[in-house]
Amino acid sequence: MDQEPVIIAGAGPGGLIAALALHQRGIPVRVFESVQTLKPLGVGINLLPHSVRILHALGLREDLERLAVLTSELRYTNKFGQLIWAEPRGHAAGYAFPQYSIHRGQLQILLYDVARARLGEAQLCTGMTLDDWHEHASGLAVQFKDAHGQTQTVTGRCLIASDGIRSAARRKLHPGEGEPIYAGRVLWRAISPGQPYLDGRTMIMAGHQNQKFVCYPINPHLNAHGQADINWVAELYMPDWIPPKQDWNREVSRDRFAAAFQTWRFDWLDVPGLIESAGTVYEYPLVDRDPLERWTYGRMTLLGDAAHPMYPIGSNGASQAILDAEALADQLAAYSHVEEALAAYENARRPPTSKIVLMNRQNGPEQVMQLAEERAPNGFADVHDVIPHQELEEISLRYKQAAGFAVSQVNRS
Repeated sequence: MDQEPVIIAGAGPGGLIAALALHQRGIPVRVFESVQTLKPLGVGINLLPHSVRILHALGLREDLERLAVLTSELRYTNKFGQLIWAEPRGHAAGYAFPQYSIHRGQLQILLYDVARARLGEAQLCTGMTLDDWHEHASGLAVQFKDAHGQTQTVTGRCLIASDGIRSAARRKLHPGEGEPIYAGRVLWRAISPGQPYLDGRTMIMAGHQNQKFVCYPINPHLNAHGQADINWVAELYMPDWIPPKQDWNREVSRDRFAAAFQTWRFDWLDVPGLIESAGTVYEYPLVDRDPLERWTYGRMTLLGDAAHPMYPIGSNGASQAILDAEALADQLAAYSHVEEALAAYENARRPPTSKIVLMNRQNGPEQVMQLAEERAPNGFADVHDVIPHQELEEISLRYKQAAGFAVSQVNRS
């Protein structure tokens, strides 16, 4: 393999992990990010055991366990807080690796700092937006534009576009695709200080398809008042809402949605209290894109949300980008010809991620909440009178197997 660098457009978690994985395999890499200064922005995300395996292999375990909560359990409840289904997560479920709940911005800054230390400062360039690329006899010329509109051309062996759901590369490849597809539901996300609930490490999903509340702690350390940082998502069905075309991470008033959750006070969780105590609340449309029939064109390919944006169902979006990163690095290390490596990467990753996109449109493992709402809208005395245990178990296992994180799959790898 030649010593021209792999060019990565996008310094989100997927792009940075791809860079670290390539570097670990002895492949030179350069990363270009459109944002001038990276800041620890955003809210919480979950990293599932199959992706944590990759992060540990990159030597990040100690840092992650300093920043993240080791999730112990996932609970699905109805809108009254009645338990539908619970399952252990991470080590408690028999995985060789934990599940982490972490602030997305802190994860990105960690990865960025590690990448600067390992790759060298000069290999990470900010304030550079992907503009175009052209193949030549021995590689690729990639054009980036800076904040002043000036163009810089860099050369490399291939281009990996990890530039998000509004990917400039994907737009160039599929100019008629249009805007992301709105699902008719809106998400409001925030982080609130709150008293730890249950065992202090449990992830909660309450409600049903058209009205849902998700929460989990994202900081292993309590504040001086004994409170945890609790990440939460409130979701409502709003089919007539028009998603903004530019500013998705909009700060909004909680008055837009709080009334719908005013009665959601459970013995173990005060949903209105969490909403009220939040600082900044961000608004997002629930969107994805249709799976593509092709990611790779010669010496360029897509990765992460640029390749397979999906609903945030099953806590799986970030983890799938991490799996992309490992598969890409493995194939570029295994093949002497870039085109063959990128084709092998796509063959390994496009079919399973396309399936997950479609499964998430059918609520993925959250089907159990919708079934409980449809079969027992006024609640139940025993959930197994409504949904047999075997049906609940099959829904959970089917999604894990499709997404690649059944215990046997993870531990075998």
